[in-house]
Amino acid sequence: MIDFSVALLFAGACLALTLTPGPDMLLIASRSMSQGRASGFVSLAGIQAGTYCHALAAALGLSQLLIAVPTAYDVVRFAGAAYLAFLAWKAFTSTASPLVASGSLASTPLARIFRQGLFTNLLNPKMALFVLALFPQFVDLTKGSVIAQMLIFATILNVIGLFVNGSVIVLASKLGSKLSANARIAKALNQLLGAVFIGLACRLALVSDK
Repeated sequence: MIDFSVALLFAGACLALTLTPGPDMLLIASRSMSQGRASGFVSLAGIQAGTYCHALAAALGLSQLLIAVPTAYDVVRFAGAAYLAFLAWKAFTSTASPLVASGSLASTPLARIFRQGLFTNLLNPKMALFVLALFPQFVDLTKGSVIAQMLIFATILNVIGLFVNGSVIVLASKLGSKLSANARIAKALNQLLGAVFIGLACRLALVSDK
């Protein structure tokens, strides 16, 4: 359906973008450091599920709404910032250590971590505009379903992201597991996660480069 040369070119663009540190990498790294490898990969899975949703929205023309109606863009942007601020508050007020002495996960359910990753991605209109700006450049209307092509491109992006961010997760979780032996440092890791959330909330709310 998609020419190999086109897929290869798209993969190169995705690799360059994925290797550039950004909000997703920062969030995944802090999550892995504070709550372990499994939490990092589950958070990444939620973010990547959101990528598929943005690809579908772009294919169906829904992402155009964010460009055509500035109010819609701002509503999504501020909703995302409010959600990130809520996650920051939860992290700052948590009384449990991110990692227990055995190195197993704390009480935060993995399903909740997945939803947080998913909603953080879905409520970021800049991600929708990124997909809308990049993916259509490689779509060929003569190669079949636009939706299928967009989902294939999303898969390529996610596979590359899995390798790049997976490496970040492994390294960050190893560092976090060593630091968590100290109760004071373990608490500080949770505060770090909260700081990342509030930083991302401010970035999303205050910086509009639509």
